[in-house]
Amino acid sequence: VSTQSTGAWGVNLIRVPLNEDCWLNINGVNPVYAGTNYQNAIRSWVNTILGSGLNVILELHWAAPGGTLATGQYPMPNKDHSSTFWTSVANAYKNDTRVIFEMYNEPYPDNNNWDSTAGWTCWRDGGWCNGVSYEAAGMQSLVNAVRNTGAKNVILLGGLAYSNSLAQWKSYKPTDSTGNLGAAWHSYNFNYCNNQNCWDSYIKPVAQSYPVVATEIGENDCAHGFIDPLMNWMDGLGMNYLGWTWNTWDCKSGPALITNYNGSPSNFGVGFKNHLAYLAQQGEQEEQEEEGQISIN
Repeated sequence: VSTQSTGAWGVNLIRVPLNEDCWLNINGVNPVYAGTNYQNAIRSWVNTILGSGLNVILELHWAAPGGTLATGQYPMPNKDHSSTFWTSVANAYKNDTRVIFEMYNEPYPDNNNWDSTAGWTCWRDGGWCNGVSYEAAGMQSLVNAVRNTGAKNVILLGGLAYSNSLAQWKSYKPTDSTGNLGAAWHSYNFNYCNNQNCWDSYIKPVAQSYPVVATEIGENDCAHGFIDPLMNWMDGLGMNYLGWTWNTWDCKSGPALITNYNGSPSNFGVGFKNHLAYLAQQGEQEEQEEEGQISIN
């Protein structure tokens, strides 16, 4: 990924997925890609992003319990390694609040139930949960692991159903000694909550009280008919959002924003790119109007 090509789109925030096993150098990961080598590579990339004037989200994307290699998506972080992972990451980046921590990518306890007491309880408290074959680490324990290092970085927590549900996020959110807590939300055309009635009912109430960052938005039809009204709706609430993903996969199977790493947009990505250009133009007009008012006064 080139910050020059992403910068040309008007991007100001990049999300960096992390692998628990690679970071901790456990479960037989090739040492070339693990431990200090992995951490140094991430540090180099983060420094490049920050040096380009952008901010960063570090998120635990892949994790696995026990001796299982983290090569896929699991319903919850695990008690075995996930708190240790976040203690290490927080210690590495606690002196730079331009780095945001997203605790876990797309939880789906209680067999992917969109809104259940069992699911939300597991999400917050962890333990042996329905639909999870190992002892889960709850979001409270991960928040504690970060805060116990002294880190005051903003923490984002994705809700149930692959982060699509924030239905009881406010009721079950962990306590945070710093108050720097926000929600991560994922929104795709194929999700349950894929229309404005649902967004108004379940997402807007959270966004009116806490920062909400849509750390993934997209659609699997190589078009942008879903994200266009979604972005307009989020703009009205002052939300932030990131397109999934800066990759050259098939825009239907990814979805993917680009067709090459020079930043040429896919049929899906062109909608995202054009919207960012529109926002930049609006921002420039507002600045010019403010300057005009100041010069008159």
